[in-house]
Amino acid sequence: MKQHLWSLFIDVINREVVPALGCTEPVSVALATAIAIDKLGVKNDASSVNIEASVSPNLMKNGMGVGIPGTGMIGLPMAATIGAVAGDHTANLEVLKNVTAEDVAIAKQMLDNKQVTVGVADVANILYAKVTVFYQQRSVAVTIADGHTNVVAIEEDGITIFQAETPVAENADTSSNPFAQATAQDIYDFAMNADLEDIRFIEQAKVLNTELSEEGLTGNYGLKIGATFRKNEERGLLSGGLLTEVLVRTSAASDARMDGAMKPAMSNSGSGNQGIAATMPVVAAAEFLKANEEQTIRALMLSHLMAIYIKSYQNKLSALCGATTASMGSAAGITYLLGGDFEQISASICSMIGDIAGIICDGAKTSCAMKVSSSAGTAVKSALMAIDGIRVTGNEGIVANSVDQSIINLSALANGSMTQTDVQILDIMVNK
Repeated sequence: MKQHLWSLFIDVINREVVPALGCTEPVSVALATAIAIDKLGVKNDASSVNIEASVSPNLMKNGMGVGIPGTGMIGLPMAATIGAVAGDHTANLEVLKNVTAEDVAIAKQMLDNKQVTVGVADVANILYAKVTVFYQQRSVAVTIADGHTNVVAIEEDGITIFQAETPVAENADTSSNPFAQATAQDIYDFAMNADLEDIRFIEQAKVLNTELSEEGLTGNYGLKIGATFRKNEERGLLSGGLLTEVLVRTSAASDARMDGAMKPAMSNSGSGNQGIAATMPVVAAAEFLKANEEQTIRALMLSHLMAIYIKSYQNKLSALCGATTASMGSAAGITYLLGGDFEQISASICSMIGDIAGIICDGAKTSCAMKVSSSAGTAVKSALMAIDGIRVTGNEGIVANSVDQSIINLSALANGSMTQTDVQILDIMVNK
């Protein structure tokens, strides 16, 4: 076992699995705006500012149709505006946690007054947002790039007052792979053998995402997929069982998340939906199977770390739906809870790649909950197959004999031909 990697794994989990209120792409715009307002010192007169935001095509795609927490509205203009009026510049991905109805009314008036513009930046960065806030004769511009909270530059009145050591990249997403020395086997070894107290913190993902799931079942959010499943279970049209519980609990969390519920998700790899997809199928399975505390913790750690490992081979944002790859982590966790070993866990991931590889990301929106639901269902199916010794083999499609090569093949698809898919998706979205 490569125990020298274990501290790195814990560091990565602590960095990539964090609370986030609202879809992280528009939230990054809100954060940039809130930081600019703080630098200007005009928090008490935020309604008087004008805002210009310029974002990468991928960020535009993921911000066009998603709910902004606490506002009842969608889109990047509201994200920028409410970030100015009510954003907490110290709260990172929870920047909008203090939004009130009065704040929303002010933000709506600013939008009506056309004080906010949002456009697409001609940059190579996959994730990029530059927000300039104007107040009287002054201005502050804040640039976030290559990470949802990664501030790389701040300008006051056109003069750069902060520049990150690594400037805004000329090439998209050149960050190094934190798992360059690791394999899926190493992740499994860590999740199974690490001191329980060292990984117990992952339980917070269960707490936050379960609360979000309960909110989705009781509130009126999005497409109400989780609530629809539950209603039809009560009607007798769906039977109770492992699959139904996973679908209900996971879909409900995404319903609430994507329609702007004022509850944070525990995210994964910069995405709340990916955090939900890596958490709730495992939580539902653990409860259904009556797993003990240690088994649940290890399953959650395996799921989240495997999801990050898979995502580390891919661009931060792409045309490949991130919920599909995050759910591969859940497939690993569920297979473990069913008594599976590493070979069976590998089989479940390979089968998922054989099933749902290539599902597109056409922006963040309420219908993302459908893709989260589909991916969670595939995780259960693949886990059950693996336990019975059944898998998509290396003779089929892009799936290889080894799980690591299968992940590499999937990522080659995401980083290669699907970059043109991304261009086509955005063109359709902005011109329909």
